[in-house]
Amino acid sequence: MSPIRSQKSLDRKLASIHQDPHRPGDFILADAKDADMAFGLPATGFVWEGGPGNGRPRTLAEFRDTMRQIVEQGLVDIMLMSASTSQELTIDQRIFDHSTVTPAVRANDSTDIHAVRGGHYLASPSLPFRTVTIDQIQSGKAVCTPDERQLGADLGLYSVTFNNLAEADRRALEAYREFRLEAEQKGFRHFLEVFNPNLPDAVPAERLADFINDHIARMLAGVPRAGRPIFLKIPYHGPRAMEALVTYDPHLVVGILGGSAGTSYDALKMLSEARKYGARAALFGRKINQAEDQLAFVEVLRAVADGQLSAEEGVKRYHAALEKKGIRPRRSLPDDMVLTQVPLS
Repeated sequence: MSPIRSQKSLDRKLASIHQDPHRPGDFILADAKDADMAFGLPATGFVWEGGPGNGRPRTLAEFRDTMRQIVEQGLVDIMLMSASTSQELTIDQRIFDHSTVTPAVRANDSTDIHAVRGGHYLASPSLPFRTVTIDQIQSGKAVCTPDERQLGADLGLYSVTFNNLAEADRRALEAYREFRLEAEQKGFRHFLEVFNPNLPDAVPAERLADFINDHIARMLAGVPRAGRPIFLKIPYHGPRAMEALVTYDPHLVVGILGGSAGTSYDALKMLSEARKYGARAALFGRKINQAEDQLAFVEVLRAVADGQLSAEEGVKRYHAALEKKGIRPRRSLPDDMVLTQVPLS
C-alpha cells in the first residue's frame, strides 16, 4: 500500500512559477546533506563546542539527526541525501510522509566529487559514474514492484561536469542521456547540476559563465518536456550570466549551489544577489552544515530567500540568535560581515 503524503511545498512553488514565470515570489530552498557521496568521513562536519579547536567530528547518526530536525522545522523545500540516508529517513522512518519537505537523493557520483583524503581524482577529467540505481532510490531494492516505487524518494540530483574535452564531455552527455531515459520510464523526477570544469584552465575565466550557460541551453534543446529537469543547480557567476539564462527561457527554473562555507555574509549575499537577478532556487550544503546552529541559520536563509530580510540584516539576526542561545560564534559579527566569495552587481 502506498504511503499517504502531505502536499509538498516544492510542487506548489514549481506550479506557481510556471503559471507566471515573470512574477517574483516563490523561492525553492534546499539543504544539501549528500556530502557523504563526496567527502567520506569528513562530510558530516564538526559539532561546534564554542571555541577554536573545540569541535569534534560529527557522527553519521548525529548528521542524520540534524536532518530530522531541519525536516521537522519545515523551512526548506528539499532535503537532499545519499541513498543510504534516504533508506533510513524516507523509507524506514517515514519522516517525510507528513512533512511539506520533499526528499531527494544524489543520483550519480562522477569522479569529480570523489574528494577523499589522499586522493587525486580531482586532477583528472570527470568520469561519469552512478553508485545507486533509480529503483534503489525509489524502493531501497534493486528490483521492485510499482507499489514499492512509492516508498522512497521520487526526486534525484544528477550532476554533469564539462571540461572542454570532446571525448570526456561526450561520455558525460551519454551517461546523462541513459539516466534521463530510465528516469522517464520509471516516473522519476530530477534536477540537474552543472558544475564548473574540475580541470584548471579548461576555459578562460572570462568565458566560464558563457561556457556553462551555452552547454545548458545546447544539451537541453534536445530533451523533450517529459525528460527535462524540474530545475537547475549551477554556480552563481554573477548578474549578467544569471539574467541571460533566465531571460533565454523563463520556464527554465534556475537555482544556485552554495559552494564552500565562507562567512555568513557570503552565503546570504549570494542568495540575495542571485534572487535579485532571477534565480528561483538555492541549495546550501557546507554553508548550513558548518553553521554554529544549523536551525538558526536555516531560519535566516529562509527569510532572505523570501525577501523578508536583507543579507546584512540576516547576518545580524543570526548572530543575535546565537547570542540568545549562548553559542559562541566562530567569527565576530564584523568578521562575519566580510564578503570573500560572491560575484556582485
